[in-house]
Amino acid sequence: MADFTAPGWSTFIAISTALSLIACVVLLVLAARRRVVADDNTTGHVWDEDLREMNNPLPRWWMVLFVLTVVFAAIYLAFYPGMGSRPGSLGWTSSGELEKDQNRARAEFAPIYARFASMAPEQLAADAAAMGTGQRLFLNQCAQCHGSDGRGSKGFPNLGDNDWLWGGEFDTIVQTITGGRIGNMPPMAAAVGSAQDVRNLAQYVLSLSDSPHDAPQAQMGKPKFAVCAACHGAGGKGNTALGAPNLSDKIWLHGRGEAAVTSAITRGHNNVMPAQARNMTPDQVRVVAAYVWSLSRATVTTAVTNAETTAATTATTTTTTATATTATSATPANTTPPR
Repeated sequence: MADFTAPGWSTFIAISTALSLIACVVLLVLAARRRVVADDNTTGHVWDEDLREMNNPLPRWWMVLFVLTVVFAAIYLAFYPGMGSRPGSLGWTSSGELEKDQNRARAEFAPIYARFASMAPEQLAADAAAMGTGQRLFLNQCAQCHGSDGRGSKGFPNLGDNDWLWGGEFDTIVQTITGGRIGNMPPMAAAVGSAQDVRNLAQYVLSLSDSPHDAPQAQMGKPKFAVCAACHGAGGKGNTALGAPNLSDKIWLHGRGEAAVTSAITRGHNNVMPAQARNMTPDQVRVVAAYVWSLSRATVTTAVTNAETTAATTATTTTTTATATTATSATPANTTPPR
C-alpha cells in the first residue's frame, strides 16, 4: 500500500477483496443447484446431431476444495494484511519481516564491524578485510548507479577521479552516504537572455576547461556567466557547499560539448542520491565510505607517483648528460702524430 497514498485506495481494495470472496460463494451455490431440463439427464443441447451436454452435478472433491479455498482465504485475511490497510490480527508485515532479518544479520556481523569501528580512515583503507567488506557493501548498495568499479556513467558521478561535488573528505563522504544528496540546477535560459546568448555562454563555459570552443562567442558569453557565478564561482571552480560542479576541470557529469552545456543551461538538472541510512548501519557506512575514499586516493597516489617518477627520470637523465659532458671535456686531445 506504500504506492497508494490516498485513503480511498485502502477502502477500494478492502471492498474489492470482500466482494470477490462473496462472489466465489455465490458462484458455488448457483453451480451446485441441479435443475432438471430434460428426462435423459442432459441440458437439452445437441451438437453435431449426437453430441449432448450432460446435466451432472459438480464433483464432490472439486466442491470440497473450492470451499476450503474460500475458507482459507477468509482465515488468511483475518490474520494477515489483505483488506486494504488493515494490518491483520497477527500484526505481520513484510517490512517487519525484513527488519527482523536485517537485525539478525547485523547481530551476526557485529563483531566484524566492531573491529573496524576503532580504525581511522587511513587504517581502514589499508586493511584488506575492511576493503573487501566495503567493496561487497558497495556492490550491493552503490554499484547500481556508480558502476561496479565506481567509475559512474553519464549522470552518475565517477567516484575514482578525485572530483567531488560535495567534497571528498572522509567525514563528508559518510554524510553523503548516510543522508543522501539533492543536486538541483534550475533552468537559467530566461536569466541569460536569447537563444544566441545561451549558446555564447555555453562556449564560454567550454573555454573555462580549455575544451574545443569558439573564442569570439566565448568572449561574448563571458558577461552572461555572472548568473552562473553565484553557484559555480567567478572562475567556474564550483562550490562543494552547494554541490555545484567545477566547470574548469574537463570532467562533465551530463556530457560535454555545446549541445550538452546548452541543454543544461536551458533545462537544468535535478540529481538525487537516496539516503542509505535505512539500508546500512553507521559502522557499515564507515566501511563503505572508506572504500569509496580509497578509490579516489588511489587516483591521487598514482598521479603523484607518476609525477615523482617523471621528475626522477628527468633528474637522472640530466645528471647522466652532465656527467658525460664533463667526462668528454676532461679527456685529453689525441696528440699522436699521423703516420
